[in-house]
Amino acid sequence: MQVPVRLLEHARFRLADKESQTGAGQGEGEAGEVLRPSSPRPGDNDGDDGRGGNEDGGVKLLLEFKIDDIVDWLWEELKLPDLIPKRSSGSDEQELVREGWDKRGARSRLDRRRTIKEAIKRRAIQVNPAPFTNDDLRFRQLVKRHKPVTNAVVIFAVDVSASMTDAERKLAKTFFFFALQGIRRKYAKVETRFIAHTTQAWEFSESEFFQVAGSGGTMASTAFHLTQELLHQQFDPAQYNSYLFYASDGENFTEDRSAAAELLAHLTAQMNYIGYVETLPGMRPPNKTEMMKICDELERNGAQIGSSVLANPNDVWQAIRKFFVQQAEHAGAQA
Repeated sequence: MQVPVRLLEHARFRLADKESQTGAGQGEGEAGEVLRPSSPRPGDNDGDDGRGGNEDGGVKLLLEFKIDDIVDWLWEELKLPDLIPKRSSGSDEQELVREGWDKRGARSRLDRRRTIKEAIKRRAIQVNPAPFTNDDLRFRQLVKRHKPVTNAVVIFAVDVSASMTDAERKLAKTFFFFALQGIRRKYAKVETRFIAHTTQAWEFSESEFFQVAGSGGTMASTAFHLTQELLHQQFDPAQYNSYLFYASDGENFTEDRSAAAELLAHLTAQMNYIGYVETLPGMRPPNKTEMMKICDELERNGAQIGSSVLANPNDVWQAIRKFFVQQAEHAGAQA
């Protein structure tokens, strides 16, 4: 990511050396000779005749920052708590760690500092000692240990029915991006899956996900059913911490309400947390939508789910904060 900042110091100019054969104003001239004005640059249509102006200008410098650095600053500013993985999740991997020293070992693992210390101790008690001997050598030893590894899967689902506009999908994309960055801060291995739905649900690649546009009605249960299938077939709850983020404008087929509520309730029992964001650019509905009612009811019953309305980009940060705070509180209550 590139950020423009003002350059604090302007360039300095100096006269060229007399011996220099390059630069403006070369050649001999006579007094009173009229110099041809410089030609305007191609494409200039503002009437500029090519002469230099005296307007005040500015100099900017582009600084490039890593996404991880920006996310770190945001998390410090928002004072967000860390996520708490499930105790049962994770798998053991072996890692090599340093443990102790030996007088024999590979030359690449020679501990020079330790070797010098051994030589100094030996020379302190000997008469005319040799600088170094083989007995002074100390090599770092490596042993294999089991390292617990926590894994996470993040499933993003979005309503792409005819009622979802480009502005709504942009708000959802912004929220999804920062939610994923926050989860990656905690887990070493994070897998992602992307689901789009109308009255049916499909899995897409990340590059295709936000380019999908559909038509027709909305049945949220299809996305939740596909989410359940992915968890059952690919992600064992004992090995993965799982999160679902769902974005919609809140509309849902009335007869799909009971199926959507039942599937969401089942998913909250399996997953670490479910975040629902309602994308309504420039407005906040006076009455709760169908999806918001379902989520609020589940939250009142203690399910690990939270919902937020995204009416403008500033609402994204409130939704991110709500998600991380709620998830930490739920995990702390269960610990």
